[in-house]
Amino acid sequence: MNHNSPRPIAGGIAADGLYWDALEAGEFRLPRCAGCGRWTWPAHWRCGECGSWDFDWTALQPKGVVYSWTRTWYAFDRTRERAGDVPYVVVLVEIDGADGARVMGVLAGDEAALKIGAPVAGTILAPSQKAKGYPSIVWSVQ
Repeated sequence: MNHNSPRPIAGGIAADGLYWDALEAGEFRLPRCAGCGRWTWPAHWRCGECGSWDFDWTALQPKGVVYSWTRTWYAFDRTRERAGDVPYVVVLVEIDGADGARVMGVLAGDEAALKIGAPVAGTILAPSQKAKGYPSIVWSVQ
């Protein structure tokens, strides 16, 4: 994986490059402290639990439960590429086996069973104009 991802997030600390590299390779990975095993998301350069600077980017199944969700009714300046999708739902998913780590993404498919605690599975999408050149993950209620 490329440690120098060309996709810095505006306002971010650039510790998440390996997340984007993994998604682009079709893998879902999150950082886990090599010292104490704590999952850390959003990514940081140093573990907030033990202070280690070393992380293992661990492959996980993109599965979890809906922690929260919201419906977007407006295409803001930073999301104008999604104007044709309005309204759309963004979910915050608590990832199975990652001690409470939560990842955001757009909901795909039927939302009839959407609720807090609903099981979801993620599908990784290739970089696109709609995602501003980033790979992305979309979630579907199971």
